[in-house]
Amino acid sequence: MFDYKRFFLFACLLAVCSDVFAWSQFGHEVTIKVAERHLTKKAKAMISKYMPYDLATDAVWMDIHRNDKPIKYTTKWHAFYVDSQNVYTPNPMLKSGDVLTAIRVADWNLRHRESLTDSAIVMNLRMILHFVGDLHCPTHVQHLAHLTKKYPIMWNGKKYKHFHTVYDKLPHLIYVKRPASEIAALIDTDSKSAIKKISSGEPTDWAAQTARDSEIIYEWNPVGVLEVNPNTLELSRELVNQQMRYGGYRLARLLNEYFK
Repeated sequence: MFDYKRFFLFACLLAVCSDVFAWSQFGHEVTIKVAERHLTKKAKAMISKYMPYDLATDAVWMDIHRNDKPIKYTTKWHAFYVDSQNVYTPNPMLKSGDVLTAIRVADWNLRHRESLTDSAIVMNLRMILHFVGDLHCPTHVQHLAHLTKKYPIMWNGKKYKHFHTVYDKLPHLIYVKRPASEIAALIDTDSKSAIKKISSGEPTDWAAQTARDSEIIYEWNPVGVLEVNPNTLELSRELVNQQMRYGGYRLARLLNEYFK
């Protein structure tokens, strides 16, 4: 029997939490759908044992539940910091960690899943599905020298809490009312050799790539400007596609390694 109360509660949570979703729900869903296109048969079968439903269902589970008491320590695990050379630098003020911490924790646990309960495996899969996406969001990389805009900003006559909020919404705004699986197929354009190169390395290397490639957004919208460049949507299309695609390739690599 359909649980209307649970559905209504979930819908309310989505409405309340929409402003804090990294990449928005849609951006995370596209990243997961790209990854699914590159999973091995064994990885697909093993993952479906623990999560026998569309993986995109849990795309923003970590956002929705970030303030739940048992996992409240993960609240700050959705962004990361780099120095002036775009090298990952843990923020000393974030004692509980950052997105790299989150990925390391989930990665270690899933590589040692034989010691975990099924529910613990599901939790760590939710973490890796979400935080690899967060790692690729342009405004989730923060420069210690000039933090991502934290003041209200206007865009097309609408007020946003800060610049970060604008970028979180871009995947959805670029592809209004189109399914994530369709966009994943559209942007999944790299050759096998290119995918192997993109997905190689470690999460800190991926963080550096995100930082380097995302610098351009501050040329389009310099820190201190109170109104977003009206061309931001089109200017950002290629970067947004790239980051969702790269996130998907790298997520697939990790999942395939966990379930060999």
